[in-house]
Amino acid sequence: MAIIEVSNLKKSYGKLDVLKQITFDVNKNDVVAVIGPSGSGKSTMLRSLIHLEEINGGSVRVTGDYLVKDGVYSKAQEVKKITSKMGMVFQHFNLFPHLTVKENLEIAPKMLKTESISAIQQRSAELLKKIGLSDRATAYPANLSGGQKQRVAIARALMMNPEILLFDEPTSALDPELTGEVLQVMKDLAEEQMTMIVVTHEMGFAKEVANRVMFMDNGEIIESGHPEDLFNNPQFERTKAFLNRNLK
Repeated sequence: MAIIEVSNLKKSYGKLDVLKQITFDVNKNDVVAVIGPSGSGKSTMLRSLIHLEEINGGSVRVTGDYLVKDGVYSKAQEVKKITSKMGMVFQHFNLFPHLTVKENLEIAPKMLKTESISAIQQRSAELLKKIGLSDRATAYPANLSGGQKQRVAIARALMMNPEILLFDEPTSALDPELTGEVLQVMKDLAEEQMTMIVVTHEMGFAKEVANRVMFMDNGEIIESGHPEDLFNNPQFERTKAFLNRNLK
């Protein structure tokens, strides 16, 4: 069953059409890699799913509930409920510099006050162990490497127990030698069957971990399919040209 259903999504900035009739579904436990050249609308599409961008037309449905239907958003309370099912990991980490690693993880659930402090602290400890950073719980972001910051950002998103994780180019701000540690955490999540949509330039990750790859160009999904099919036998010239440039 589809956990995310997107139909005819449109987004414009003035006369510039950034997203043109974007339509796709994501099933529970899918890992969908979104690839394509810079400026093709990948990040805008991703941000639209969690209401960080307002769309101009189309529909987004998450776990059966409409975030937006035919360009009209649900009531604010419903939007909040729907977007809370998703976690977002950004390119530039977006950690609070004045809070420790542990505090970064715990701030949002503590503000919501829906569970005990001890339960929140236990989960943050478990997640820090999961990402291999138990020893950095009291460190501040300024004292972490880029790879460590991104791992903390992933753990922070997981603190809210999301059903879906969205990644917006999570390794593109990292030095190449730090990319592997972040990708490993994402691979582990995929093995645990977390539903993920990953905008990425990491073709190896898309090939190895995703069960579906979407190629976007100029605000459109040009091609979508199993990684083996899309990488080895692309159907469209634009896909072939992109892969020829990026698989060297």
